[in-house]
Amino acid sequence: MKVVVIGALGKVARHLLPLLAGRGDDVVGVVRKPAQLDEVTDLGAEALLLDVEQASTEEIASALDGADAVVWSAGAGGGNPDRTYAVDRDAAIRSMDAAANAGVPRYVMVSWIGSVPDHGIPADSSFYAYADAKLAADDHLRGTALDWTILGPGSLTDDDPTGRIERVAEGVSLARGEDSAVPRADVAQVVADALHEPLTVRAFVRFRSGETPIPDALRG
Repeated sequence: MKVVVIGALGKVARHLLPLLAGRGDDVVGVVRKPAQLDEVTDLGAEALLLDVEQASTEEIASALDGADAVVWSAGAGGGNPDRTYAVDRDAAIRSMDAAANAGVPRYVMVSWIGSVPDHGIPADSSFYAYADAKLAADDHLRGTALDWTILGPGSLTDDDPTGRIERVAEGVSLARGEDSAVPRADVAQVVADALHEPLTVRAFVRFRSGETPIPDALRG
């Protein structure tokens, strides 16, 4: 499988690239700075320079030509609401439309556990722009004909991977914090396994750390 990872040097994607390459996938890592290209190569992926915040749908589609799957793991990183909307909503939506235009069947979105209409983030919170942008992007993805999966991990940590998670039903509300924590390395494994798990197609998989092996949890 040829997988294009957008946001290839994000904290989750740094774990993901070697996982995919190690199991034989043809991995392309998209980054926006020339200085980042060598690091992507060191992680086992082919490096592709493209600033998706500025790129048009047509330019992104060209970068996706020949791919079997796209993973969106990019983000503005918070701080500036305008840039959060530009990356986490607008650029993400362009990438979905680009995948459809390029004939890429599979699309996996790394979102967050609270990406639901009643996420509970107040409009005056510094986190609101992110929550609002991600929900808009996720909703757009749901309306496409792509074989999409939206992954909603809880609060991300740098703990060692456990290989085990717990899925969280969509009606369950979880505050950001200890009750929803999950290592980034486990999130990367969820992405890698979801790409090849048909039961995750057209599903919103919310999860946190738990006791169920990741492949079993994705089939559950």
